[in-house]
Amino acid sequence: MSSVIGIDFGTTNSVVTALRPDGSVAVLTHDTAEVFRSVLCFWMDTEGRTRHAAGPDAIEAYLDDPFDARLIMSMKSYLAQRSFSETRILGRSWNLENLIAAFLRHLLAPFQDEFAGAQVVVGRPVRFVGETADDAFGTQRLVNAFAAAGLPDVQVAFEPAAAGHRFAQSLDRPATVLVADFGGGTSDFSVLRFDPGPPRQVTPLGHSGVGIAGDAFDFRIMDHVISPLLGKGGTYRPWGNDLPIPPSWYVNFARWHLLSLMRAPKTLRDIADVARTAAEPKRLAHLVRLIEDEAGYALYRAISGVKAALSGAGQARLSFHHADFNVETDIARADFEAWIAPELAAIAGAVDAALDDATMAPEQVDRVFLTGGSSLVPAVRRLFEDRFGAERVIAGGEFVSVAEGLALMGHHAT
Repeated sequence: MSSVIGIDFGTTNSVVTALRPDGSVAVLTHDTAEVFRSVLCFWMDTEGRTRHAAGPDAIEAYLDDPFDARLIMSMKSYLAQRSFSETRILGRSWNLENLIAAFLRHLLAPFQDEFAGAQVVVGRPVRFVGETADDAFGTQRLVNAFAAAGLPDVQVAFEPAAAGHRFAQSLDRPATVLVADFGGGTSDFSVLRFDPGPPRQVTPLGHSGVGIAGDAFDFRIMDHVISPLLGKGGTYRPWGNDLPIPPSWYVNFARWHLLSLMRAPKTLRDIADVARTAAEPKRLAHLVRLIEDEAGYALYRAISGVKAALSGAGQARLSFHHADFNVETDIARADFEAWIAPELAAIAGAVDAALDDATMAPEQVDRVFLTGGSSLVPAVRRLFEDRFGAERVIAGGEFVSVAEGLALMGHHAT
């Protein structure tokens, strides 16, 4: 039994923590894994019943039968999008809240004994993903999803503020801290004033966020390296005149939470029609094969792998093979950083917005705490070191700090 449970439901990974009686925070593991992949897989069993699994079991089920299974990813990215109401999976209609609830039930099932009488704190980004994102709507859907999973009374807190609470455990004097939390879909920033006390006090000064993070970096690699090999930038001649191959196909293909849209029969027919008069029809044939064979997950995994490798090396090899589509190419970190320049500029703008919200200048910030997977990207860290000075920038707890901080926030709110 725990006094507070912290739940970081993430775009890519999710983490659950529990506050212990001695004030320490434990990450609740699945077997030995601290992070749980935020994915669902649906399939039909031999008796015609719809089954589903989550996390690593979902990935295993999908890889066992990618042709007939349906893999659902990046559910969090849709929360603030009013245009997404429901989807059909194996003949049944699912709204987003029920999809997320199904995932949460799998995520939380091993820890039911921890919930007896516990306060539950869940995280949300400062800004949800999407150009038309409605943050209040997204927050309400998140709360509704937890209610559908059997948790009707949850407290919601900003994710970067939670990471800040975790970081504050190491402070022994008052400090103003900028916390940067980089998730799979969003980058969020909070300026917080900490007084270690006793009693410890935390004063939020300013917040900002942008719907850009790790998935957007993956998109740039896909867009620059893979999509041209699948026809992007090419032409076709339907009536004797050259026309560009529709670029929207590659926007959907390069964003893993949109790939399922391309399995629509009409889209596949449209691609086949264009291929008949395309200058390079084989490239479009590769695109169709990857979509039909549900090879997207393996491709995205290869892309994420090379992105991670570029955090520690000046060059990394992207290796991917499916049927007769073969990619073996080296990617330079300098090229990758040039590709993500628009995202870096947007992140810098969001940092400025957080400082403006706090009515503070960079020199008034004592420490900068970076967390989340994309904080490991050298260009991201350099952005903060250039602005605040390397001596003030610290990183850590890349995958668990938000969940740990959520449990601490609940404790200090009581």
